[in-house]
Order: sequence, then C-alpha cells, then structure tokens
Amino acid sequence: MGKENHTYLTEFILLGLSSDHQTQILLFMIFLIIYLLTVFGNLLIILLIHVDSRLHTPMYFFLKNLSLNDLCFSTTIVPKMLVHFLVVRKTISFAGCSMQMFFFLIMGCTESSLLAVMSYDRYIAVCKPLHYSTIMTHRVCVLLVVGSWASGIFVSVVDTTFTLCLPYQGTNLINHYFCEPPALLKLASEETYTAEMVIFAMGVIILLGPVSLIFFSYWNIIYTVVQIQSGEGRLKVFSTCSSHFIVVIFFYGSTIFTYMRPNSKKMNEGDKVISVFYSVVTSMMNPFIYSLRNKDVKEALRKVLKREIR
Repeated sequence: MGKENHTYLTEFILLGLSSDHQTQILLFMIFLIIYLLTVFGNLLIILLIHVDSRLHTPMYFFLKNLSLNDLCFSTTIVPKMLVHFLVVRKTISFAGCSMQMFFFLIMGCTESSLLAVMSYDRYIAVCKPLHYSTIMTHRVCVLLVVGSWASGIFVSVVDTTFTLCLPYQGTNLINHYFCEPPALLKLASEETYTAEMVIFAMGVIILLGPVSLIFFSYWNIIYTVVQIQSGEGRLKVFSTCSSHFIVVIFFYGSTIFTYMRPNSKKMNEGDKVISVFYSVVTSMMNPFIYSLRNKDVKEALRKVLKREIR
C-alpha cells in the first residue's frame, strides 16, 4: 500500500508493467534479452566504427554517437526494471527517481536531435552530393553532435526542475516502471498546469522541431530518388528510407503521444506499453536498422572476425 501523509516523500513505489508473478518472470526474460541485444548491438557498432578507418565518415560519426546514446539510454532504465521484476517491493528513493528522470531525459532528447542530424546528413549526401564534403566538414559534424547533446541536457534540466519543484506529499505509488515527468506529475500535491505547459513547450522544441526536419529531409530525398534512372539505386534508397521511418514512427510517435497531450490524473496500461517503445525498444532496433544491415558495416565485421580467427 502507498503512504498517505503530509510530509515530503523520500521514496516511491513503482507499480511496474504487471502485478502478476508469472507475467513478471516472463517480462524479466523478454526485457533481459532486449537489453543484452541492445548492449551487444550498440557496443559492436562503436567498436567497428572505431577500428575500421573506412567508417571514419560523417554518417558513421553520427551513428557512433547514436549507439553511445542508446547504450546509456537503455542502461538508465532497464537494469533497475529487471531488478524490480524479481522483488516484491519495487522501491526507488526520491533522489534515485530524480537522477533516473534527469538522465533518461538527457538521452531521450539527445536521441531526438541526433536522429534529425542524421536525416540532414542523408539529405545532403543524396540531394547535394557534389557539395557534401564541403558542407559536412569534421568541424560541422562535431558542432552538430555537441549541439545534440547540449539540447538534451538543456531540455532535461528544464523538465526535471519544473517537475521536482512541485511538492510530493500524498501517495507514493507511481503507476509506471520508471520515473518520468508525466508519471510523477500525477502524484504532485499542487496544481501542475505550469509544469505541464513548460514540458509541452520543451516537447515542441525537442520533438516537433526534429521530426519536422526529418520529414523535410526524407521528402526531398524521395523526390530526388524518384528522378534516378537506375531502378536498383532507387530501390536501395527506398529500402533505407522505409527502415529509417520505422524508427521515426516508433520513437517520435510514442514520445509525442506521451509528452504532447494533456496530462490526465491516471496512467493506464496502454500508456505504459507505449512508453516501452521509446524507452526500451528503439535503443535495441537502432543498431540493426541503421548499421548492421549496412554493407560497409558487414564488411568491417568480417574483417574483425577474420583478424580474431588468425
């Protein structure tokens, strides 16, 4: 049972994805496999890009940062989640909850910016190939990545500050599997309108802004590709774009649904399932969709494996 009191809370109880013991064991196995695939896939991408000089290009520089971000993103949430599947009392301290929310927001917002940067890189490569090397210089690439991480930190500081500045004196039951602003605001003892509006405004900047750039980039890519005479070349680009759009739909669709709508006082099971897509699933999917299907990455992997066999 949650506590009803008039003192400031020092810990929360996370209700998780299910209260049924058998279901929790099943979920533990599923999320353990997802986490191991996430760690393996992203570490492999980082390693391959680091050791193969042919992958030292702007596109792979961005992918390396995306993999690092996905690794941290998943690690912020899943290990604690796995522990909670195996224990009866799923507690997290107020400080622990605050730290998890802060780092989750950094990684999530940085991911949004990096996906937009990567779409811009592909737009320049496909639509302005003759100017690619002069536009996407090393300095520009570093600035774009630094800007992505800085935007993530900025939005996280703002959202976390406005969420935590509210008093939490009532129930300590969070109907969620991790700490994030929409779930925590439902427990606030005062009016949450200001915090909700600030989070909505940050969502416009960090979600709608990047997704607009992504749609602009891919619209121009598709328009350019349609004019390509080679059917094989056209098919290759369309195949790449369609797989990238899967990530865009999963990540932005689920985050926009969670952060860009009015905050109701109850979080239902559907909301928790939707949050799994942006907090867990996309970090596993990204290495396989963006990198491991790529011919250059496959060749780099073959070279590493041959070297190890020798």
